[in-house]
Amino acid sequence: DQRGVDEVLRATDGSPSLSRLGANAVLAVSLATAHAAAAHQGVPLWQHLGDRPLIPLPMVNIVSGGAHAGGLIDIQDVLVIPVGATSFAEAIEWCCAVRAATAVEAEAAGVPATLVADEGGIAGSLPSNRAAIELVARGIERARLEPGTEVAIALDVAATEFVDEQGRYHFHTEQRSLDAGELVDEIAAWCRSLPIVSIEDIVGEDDWEGWRYATSTLGHLQLVGDDLFVTQLDRLSTGVEQGAANAVLVKLNQNGTLSGGLDVIARCREVRYASVVSARSGETEDHWLADLAVGSRAGQIKVGSTTRSERTAKWNRLLQIERTVGTHAYVGAAALDPGRAR
Repeated sequence: DQRGVDEVLRATDGSPSLSRLGANAVLAVSLATAHAAAAHQGVPLWQHLGDRPLIPLPMVNIVSGGAHAGGLIDIQDVLVIPVGATSFAEAIEWCCAVRAATAVEAEAAGVPATLVADEGGIAGSLPSNRAAIELVARGIERARLEPGTEVAIALDVAATEFVDEQGRYHFHTEQRSLDAGELVDEIAAWCRSLPIVSIEDIVGEDDWEGWRYATSTLGHLQLVGDDLFVTQLDRLSTGVEQGAANAVLVKLNQNGTLSGGLDVIARCREVRYASVVSARSGETEDHWLADLAVGSRAGQIKVGSTTRSERTAKWNRLLQIERTVGTHAYVGAAALDPGRAR
């Protein structure tokens, strides 16, 4: 009784945010319940969570900055999405090729590519945020893949990390300050010349006006709320009412229980928001997150780069599942359509 166990956990903690026992501790017990139930039934975890598997579209970290790499650039991550791949195996192979090719491009530009950020991305000092995106675009081309049609770019701006109390956004590496509208307009300019299809946390977590403007300006792209929604139904409901974003990053320890996270994914489906199951910086080699993405039919997954074993463990698990269920279960680029019910 997953929901029954989770309700007891919340009642035992007694606080709205699970601050007494701690959300990580509560989540560990919640997940242990699911693992035990799957073992009792003699089925893999993904099958216990849902009997119609959907292999997710991966979002893979290539270059990191922000809190993931000591602020070498202001935006947190530049990632790739293999929009043209027809299987998960092909998708992750393409992303590996782009990661390797981008490292070569970085070295050629005098940027050491040997430093690895928290989630496995390249951590190098670049002259601007746009330069980091252009570096990844060159990496896609060096990998002999077509930018935009085979491999596209995603950004995790993590704007909450560089906004001040007055609502000004500071590009410290460029010594510039912008208001929310100027920040969105600058990112929109990047999108006009670079193959960007997804943007996470484009403005601060409580900048609802900025989010409305971003969604009205760039709503044809995937606009993901992480800090904005923190995997909470009430924040998602506010976002729907405000017309903010069109996708949710799902981090279970932000919610605290498995059933709570599944409720958020289900609600995303109801309101036609895309959902992206995500790992955290402090990960282990446990691969339950891959099973969650498949069993919940979330559609997308983001666990870091193709380096560091706590990252590759999830990619390897998805490869195993695809070999078991077949490539027909791979969702592909359809996952990026926020109007598609799955």
